[in-house]
Amino acid sequence: MGEGVEWGLHCCVTLGWLKDEGPVSIRKLAAWFDLPQEYLKKRLQALTKAGILASTPGARGGFALARPPEQITMMDVVTALEGPVEAFRCAEIRQRGVGAEGGQFRRPCGISMAMRRAELAWRRELAGQTIADLMEGATPSGERTRRNYARMRG
Repeated sequence: MGEGVEWGLHCCVTLGWLKDEGPVSIRKLAAWFDLPQEYLKKRLQALTKAGILASTPGARGGFALARPPEQITMMDVVTALEGPVEAFRCAEIRQRGVGAEGGQFRRPCGISMAMRRAELAWRRELAGQTIADLMEGATPSGERTRRNYARMRG
């Protein structure tokens, strides 16, 4: 998983805390996290395309959450940034080479089944956690974010 997922999640949480401030510019978000603006912009555009963020053009434009933080899961963000592709893709290597002996395997191997169970558990956990949950779990950070953002505007 790329670091863009971390960036996307942090930006969503930050935008949740700053919901009353209106759209937050890409310049301010990039400065806030000391991130390259163009790369961050690509990540935020993917979140916008997925309906997680709303983008407002213009001098006073920027990004905001497109829906309430309670309705955005961590899995929504991961899927928007990484795509829906499974992390483990079984290539059925047991059916190649000398060890295969021309045999046909009717069921997935134990490795494939174990990796699939792990991936389903991981996806279920991320789907069960919302941006609102992350915000609630870091309340002091939210207060600090609002205070420091107010200083940025001044």
